[in-house]
Amino acid sequence: MVDCNQRVCEMFGATPDQLIGQSFRILYPSADEYERIGARMVPILNAHGVYADNRVMRRVGGAHAGETFWCHVTGRAIDRNAPHAAGIWAFEDLSAQRPVTAALTPREREVAAQLMRGLTSKEIARVLGISPRTVEIHRARLMRKYRANTSTDLVHKLMGGR
Repeated sequence: MVDCNQRVCEMFGATPDQLIGQSFRILYPSADEYERIGARMVPILNAHGVYADNRVMRRVGGAHAGETFWCHVTGRAIDRNAPHAAGIWAFEDLSAQRPVTAALTPREREVAAQLMRGLTSKEIARVLGISPRTVEIHRARLMRKYRANTSTDLVHKLMGGR
């Protein structure tokens, strides 16, 4: 990170000194999620120059250090041919509308994010590079964790409904 504003510092519970010069990796719940999301973004950034999604991020410091929260992330590559070299990224804290109410695995978080986009199991499988059956297994686990009776109920609960 080259620079950040006060709002980003507040959102992640960090000071500018804790963020500037660091990899975005510190804002992710795991190194694996950082790598997988980064790999998924490259073809989109190469093709369109922009990328946006909702994902679970992690607070760096303060009273809520380590806490995970839903975040809308939007970015633009400065050079499409080297999308991770330089870009401008914006973050919006969605925790007021979409609290993280269950302990989720990294893959469950990815499947949940795609479900909230309205994708089918086959579409999610294509995006994540896994089989539709694997998506169904993760969806079933999410339904148990959120005590959802249907996929629609699950999406409602993921979106912050009670």
